[in-house]
Amino acid sequence: MQASWPAVLWVVRHGQSAGNVARDAAEAAGLHSIDLAWRDIDVPLSELGTAQSVALGEWFARQAVDAQPEVILCSPYVRALQTARLVAQHSRLEHLTLRVDERLREKEFGMLDRLTKLGIQHHHPQLHAQRLHVGKFYFRPPGGESWCDVILRLRSLQEMVTREYGGKRVLVVAHQVIVNCMRYLIEHMDEQRILDIDREGDVPNCAVTIYRAHEASGAPGDSGSSAAMQLVQANFLAPLRDAHTPVTREPDAATAPKP
Repeated sequence: MQASWPAVLWVVRHGQSAGNVARDAAEAAGLHSIDLAWRDIDVPLSELGTAQSVALGEWFARQAVDAQPEVILCSPYVRALQTARLVAQHSRLEHLTLRVDERLREKEFGMLDRLTKLGIQHHHPQLHAQRLHVGKFYFRPPGGESWCDVILRLRSLQEMVTREYGGKRVLVVAHQVIVNCMRYLIEHMDEQRILDIDREGDVPNCAVTIYRAHEASGAPGDSGSSAAMQLVQANFLAPLRDAHTPVTREPDAATAPKP
């Protein structure tokens, strides 16, 4: 069967989470660790994150029927699931299919989880030095993942999307690293380019990166063509601004260094 990309692909980072708020508090207090009662997978949205998710859903509700999602692919993490469900609820799209896929989960931080930047420097100075030397794209903390590891699982997801959702309108709800790594794959970037984008700033919560299928998508069945998907806009924030909902850019994970 010939593979093809979705007609439209929206890639969204979840709304602000309680972990973002706790990280800010730990950093401001100069602490080594972040005080969270939940596993990372169970961290819920903050009150503001809920409002951001509602604003995004209401924005989708105002779009033409043929400009609304037909399918939501979502990380299994609670903050992402809550975002996806709120978007589905407030977009009022009865035909919407919500599918949870573990390949969209947050990047795993292993033994550095819940440590602030100061905490990593204090408790794991050798790992801190190694990360600075190797760079975040290839650095894999013990028990965790590098960006390359995340990209590997996303290549499998990409194959599924082109196989099962070709020509559909697909919304992906996940995490900051997932957004950047999907951009790396879809836009055929190299390490330098995606890290340059990453250095420009965090992916805002509930920001939307939008792609449309390119009419000249290359040879039949070539889902990896450089022309397969065309970037319309990265980190689109009109849904939040239209609703006068504050924009947040805090790092996604429970660690201070950007993932």
